Amino acid sequence: MEYVASLAFAKEKDQQDPLNKFREHFYFPQRNGKDAIYLCGNSLGLQPKNVKAAIEQELTDWQQCAVEGYWAAKNPWLYYQQYCSKPLGAILGASQQELTVMNTLTVNLHLMMLSFYRPNKQRFKVLMEAGAFPSDQYAVETQVKFHGFDPESAIIEVSPRPGEHLIRLEDILEIITKESDSLALVLFGGINYYTGQFFDIPAITAAAHKAGAYAGFDLAHVAGNIPVELHNWEVDFAVWCSYKYLNGGPGAVGGAFVHEKHASNRDFVRLGGWWGNEESARFKMEKGFVPKKEAEGWQQSTAQVFNMVSLKASLELFEAAGIGALRSKSEGVTNYLEFLLQQLNGINFQIITPKNCNERGAQLSLLFLDKGKEIHQRMTDAGIIVDWREPGVIRVSPAPLYNSYQDVFHFYEIIANIASNA
Repeated sequence: MEYVASLAFAKEKDQQDPLNKFREHFYFPQRNGKDAIYLCGNSLGLQPKNVKAAIEQELTDWQQCAVEGYWAAKNPWLYYQQYCSKPLGAILGASQQELTVMNTLTVNLHLMMLSFYRPNKQRFKVLMEAGAFPSDQYAVETQVKFHGFDPESAIIEVSPRPGEHLIRLEDILEIITKESDSLALVLFGGINYYTGQFFDIPAITAAAHKAGAYAGFDLAHVAGNIPVELHNWEVDFAVWCSYKYLNGGPGAVGGAFVHEKHASNRDFVRLGGWWGNEESARFKMEKGFVPKKEAEGWQQSTAQVFNMVSLKASLELFEAAGIGALRSKSEGVTNYLEFLLQQLNGINFQIITPKNCNERGAQLSLLFLDKGKEIHQRMTDAGIIVDWREPGVIRVSPAPLYNSYQDVFHFYEIIANIASNA
């Protein structure tokens, strides 16, 4: 497509966009008496306007039903997690039996690793990307120690080649093959939070399985951003948060995927909790954990209604928009952002996110070689909300459910002005 660096072009693209109407379903922070240019959905999604009524409904049911709300509320609380797992199926390419929402991301990662990381003297190593989000690094480090192994020898990190910012797929696959006798688990972020690189999940999964290892993924920056096919790709497990692209609210409930070949196996090792117990026996209050034959068999405690309600409301918008249409728009808006950034002069930065649309989502990471923090502050002062990540990246993320081509163009106008006055 031929892009044009003009407001008229951006307006025309927005008028042609069938998803542009969804913008009106979100609240934007106010800066200088008008909507902020919010390009930070990769960190925290905006609040959908239907959230308030959704919370009030649960408050009303709590007020009027009390404990009977578990079966008599408008949305009976006994099944609340399923109101979220059902629409997530289309987004993540999984059956409802393979999905559940529960806890938070790192808690779920620990629970999954207790099931899928069962090292022995021969197979004890974990392969992950260098520069993974710190929480993942901490989880893997402490799990390895928990099992009595030394992180220095048990954790293998794949790094970019010298002088490069991205990790090459062939390097990942080569290490998996090389370590095939000692590898217990391959654990990658679906998208690296810093560079925005989307990894080849099916290729990594297939290589892990060929080596005799499990394959798991942290989809914090993937869920609601890029449609995936977790079941068909035979991923063993995945975890994610819902406060980024899924707009579930700060600290919102996390989610987990367990492939049906594991989820349906009641003998597959896991920690038990009464919400993961077989429903027909749950209220008998008897000894003996009998897990559900699905991902919900990993649940621990009662569904966190007020920590799920905002996600439930947001997912109604995802269902109406369709993840395929959102992905198509995301590619268009992100490509336009890249085009505009290439028109800039007088400012020293490099886009380190892959150029190939199939290797990135709705994020471009701008590596500033100098004055990065100063430029970020000037963006903030001008009404732009993006985030800074040490040691030198400003991440810019046009979320397709509520961002527009005009948002991207106004961002470009402001940063061009900053460049001209640098």
